[in-house]
Amino acid sequence: MDLSELRVELDGIDRKIVELYEKRMDVCRQVAAYKIETGKRVFDKEREQQKLKAVSELTHNEFNARGIKDLFEQIMSISRKLQYQMIAEQNGAGRLSFLEMEDIDCKKCRVVFQGAEGAYSQAAMMRYFGDEVDSFNVDTFRDAMLAIDEGSADFAVLPIENSSAGIVSEIYDLLVEFENYIVGEQIIRIEHCLMAAPGTAMEDIKTVYSHPQSLMQSSHYLFEKGWQQISMKNNAFAAKKVADDKDKTQAAIASEAAAKIYGLEILERGVNDLKNNSTRFIIVTNQKVFAKGASKISLCFELNHESGALYHALSHLMYNGLNMTKIESRPLPGRNWEYWFFVDFEGNLTDSAVKNALRGLREETRNMKILGNY
Repeated sequence: MDLSELRVELDGIDRKIVELYEKRMDVCRQVAAYKIETGKRVFDKEREQQKLKAVSELTHNEFNARGIKDLFEQIMSISRKLQYQMIAEQNGAGRLSFLEMEDIDCKKCRVVFQGAEGAYSQAAMMRYFGDEVDSFNVDTFRDAMLAIDEGSADFAVLPIENSSAGIVSEIYDLLVEFENYIVGEQIIRIEHCLMAAPGTAMEDIKTVYSHPQSLMQSSHYLFEKGWQQISMKNNAFAAKKVADDKDKTQAAIASEAAAKIYGLEILERGVNDLKNNSTRFIIVTNQKVFAKGASKISLCFELNHESGALYHALSHLMYNGLNMTKIESRPLPGRNWEYWFFVDFEGNLTDSAVKNALRGLREETRNMKILGNY
């Protein structure tokens, strides 16, 4: 047989596969109707494992056994998605655990940020809430989370990601630990300045202080200088220390605003390696709310430590036409080589496609938590 004849034979086989697939999905609809009526869960892992073993044993070699297992995993995954869709249609919109609002009410609110006066977090806060915002600062990210958790602040402003240095891992861990939720974000362009006490010359400097990420973002510049680098909890804290010590062997890397606040002299601007450098800040509250026009969802979940688990979880986004914009992982405490997965995707909690995807994720992952819609 030549290639054209083989292709004709394949086309005939494919038509039969499509016909059998549609017949199978009709039966799956009946299964879904039964599960809806009886309240039975869609995902029956033990039943699916038995089915995969059975169909694999029908093949005649190891290659085909592996291939048919992959094929039926996909078929059963699509079947579950159909069942989730039918359940959503049968049960209507259902109740949202988050309250939709016309807009997030920021009037007469109190906001907390981490760091001292002049921190980038303060700049992000003022950009988002306005210059007249009632605010206070704390020493650590945990203190900021505690402030809104306990009610002494309505919102917290926290850095979560830098365009060059990557994620602020502690923030991800705190989002899991606390029942606080993201309601907004603010991106701030970062320009690090080298600053010191007035009258300091470059040749006087021996030690430079800053936040670890700021030191990392300025690594090429600092490597050439050969100065000792000491990490601080916040850039503004570094500027304050240099100002308080009045030691001309010390310098800080911080914002221009910090230099003005603490009376330091800027020796060089833009010492960060990448000039197009920005930090994304999140606005967090202890209320499960989202604005009507919210278009990004953040969530996290755990997975069983097994082949294909992440792919099958993310397939709920793909199948429902949702665009994933970010994925990160963080180790699970006390469990080697297992992780929390953090996912951002486009959508609103009222969208039917989002509801279908969330239903599937909730059924097929562990400890799924919606971190916010904003």
